[in-house]
Amino acid sequence: MLAQYVFTSADVPFRIVRHGHRWRALHGDREAGRYDSAEEAIDALRADHPDARLPRRLSDWRYLPDAPLLHLAPPSAAAMARLAAV
Repeated sequence: MLAQYVFTSADVPFRIVRHGHRWRALHGDREAGRYDSAEEAIDALRADHPDARLPRRLSDWRYLPDAPLLHLAPPSAAAMARLAAV
């Protein structure tokens, strides 16, 4: 999972996801744009969806840090041996 900021409105979640060195603004599953900073993404989402009452400050959004594959257990020694043999 990539680092992202999330705000859940009444109908769909708004997300600002780090995508390399840029940030993607998402409304539900639809991409609203790509920006150089998370703050620019918030400004654009607020302008496009004034009725959603999105927070102005990034600190008011819920932050979800990078979590790559945390749901998986570490590989066993046998699995690592099989990978090394390939």
